[in-house]
Order: sequence, then structure tokens, then C-alpha cells
Amino acid sequence: MLTLFAIPKPFVGHIGIIQRNAIKSWTLLRPRCEIILLGDDEGTADAAKEFGVEHIAEIARNEFGTPLLNDMFNSAEHRARHKLLCFVNADIILTSDFLRAVERVSAWQDKFLMIGRRRDVGINEPWNFVQSDWEQKLREYVLEHGRLRGEHAVDYFVFRKGLYDQIPPFAVGRPCYDSWLIYKPISRRYPVIDATNEVLATHQNHDHSHFGIQGENYSLQEALKLDECKRNYKLLGGEFRRFGVTDASHVLTATGECRRKYLWWRFAVLKKQVKRKITHEVLERTRPMRHRLGLRQSNLHALKTALTFTRPNRS
Repeated sequence: MLTLFAIPKPFVGHIGIIQRNAIKSWTLLRPRCEIILLGDDEGTADAAKEFGVEHIAEIARNEFGTPLLNDMFNSAEHRARHKLLCFVNADIILTSDFLRAVERVSAWQDKFLMIGRRRDVGINEPWNFVQSDWEQKLREYVLEHGRLRGEHAVDYFVFRKGLYDQIPPFAVGRPCYDSWLIYKPISRRYPVIDATNEVLATHQNHDHSHFGIQGENYSLQEALKLDECKRNYKLLGGEFRRFGVTDASHVLTATGECRRKYLWWRFAVLKKQVKRKITHEVLERTRPMRHRLGLRQSNLHALKTALTFTRPNRS
């Protein structure tokens, strides 16, 4: 039915624990999915053997040693036995509601992209998958202690073979490649379905020291100080292509219906693109003057955050 593919980080320390939690949850999905782990980082081959899943070792990398998105997708599509694919980050625990959503969406439409926001939660130990009610206990734990993230916190992408072609060589695990994966089908007028309300995508918190950022969360402005992230941003095409979940054309409902958003959705997306483009152009043209005055983009972002009233999270 479905092929899941992911490219894990090295299986060491805490990241090794949460990746094993994630992969174990995928093996428990029914009907059983094909699972492909890509890359030759430490422990990946052993994990593939441990869980009895497929492994593709050779993946193209950039000069920093980071895997490239285009080669990963091409390799996964070539090896996959199923026409329906899901690229998922290797720290995401999935439960049975995920496959129910996939079945409903794939029965409704042939070419589509299904995405959803994740919930962040701290998990530091192997989850007890032996207990028969592990899903219910996980749901209760995540809803009590977790946090629903924003529109760019997308960690799974469900689609059929052939949806993506000519993928730019994005560095995987760095910002902006996920925005392109959402932008591409929208630009081709394919439906993009937001399954956030029907799928519990559990992201186990971790730091980002593997690419030079400390802590569990970071801003795009902070990331763009790094060369790989700047390159991804350039490959994306700038701010006006930085799409997220709110740009989805449809929402998956509890009844299984893929409900189209308000009729002026395309105008709203276009408006957002134009706004982002204008903002980007203004920042670029005023950069020399702003820097002389000490008004860098990161400072402006911090000032905006400080002055913006934030509602309490009710999720």
C-alpha cells in the first residue's frame, strides 16, 4: 500500500533512542508498510537489519557531508514497491490514524500531497510498544505535555510517484526544502491536504547541533547565518515560495472528507506570495542603509516578536 522512506541521523545517544522509537512505530502500522532507510551514517545499516526494513546506503551528499534531497527522492522512488510514498523525518512517531488518513485521501484523489503539523514533546527513553494500549498512552502523553507547532513544522509528505520531478539539490534537514515540497504541487494545481486535525504526528524533541545550532528550536533568521541554509533558501527561490500548512488547498475532516478551503483560497495564496516578495525586495534594497544604522533583519525580527501580542496556546 505505502512506502515510508527516511534518512536518519547517526544512531548515537538520545537521537538514536528517538529514531528507534519512530521506526518501531512505523513497523506496527497496519496494513504493514514498506520502510526504506537511506544513508550510511553510523548505525543506519544495523537499524535496518534490526527492524527488518530496506536499506539504501549510497546517497549523494554536498561538500558538508549532508544528504541531498533530489538523490534521496530518486533512490526511494526507484526502490519502492508501492506507488504511494511518504517521506517522513526519522524522529516522528506515527500511529494508526496516519494510515486511516492516507487511505481516505488516496481514495479521493490520484495526484495529491498530504501534510500536517507536528506536535513537539520530550521523550528521552525507549517507548514501551509492548503494552497493547501504547497508542492511547502516547496520545494522552502528547496531548498533555506536547505542543502543536506552526505552519512550517511539517515532517511527513504523502504523495504518489511522479508528483515531483527536477527536485533541486536541497540539503536535507536544513530549512526551506520542506517549503519547496509544498510549493511544487500547489504551483501545478494539485490538491494539498492538511491532515493536522486527524493525524497525531509526534515529534520527539532534540537539539540541532548536527548543523551548528544549539537548542531544540531556531528561527529562519538564525539558520540563514549558515552557508547550507543560505543555499537552501536560494534554491527555494526566496520568501515568496516559503509555503507552509496554511497554504494547503484542502483540510481532511473527521468524517474523512477532503474539504476545500474558502473559495478565495488561491487569491489568499497569491496575496501571501506578493506580500512575501515585496517584503523580501524591501529588505534587500534597504540592506546597506539598515546595516549602517545597525538595523539588521534579525534585530527587526526580535523587535517585532517583542511588540506582538501572542495568544496563549490552546492546543
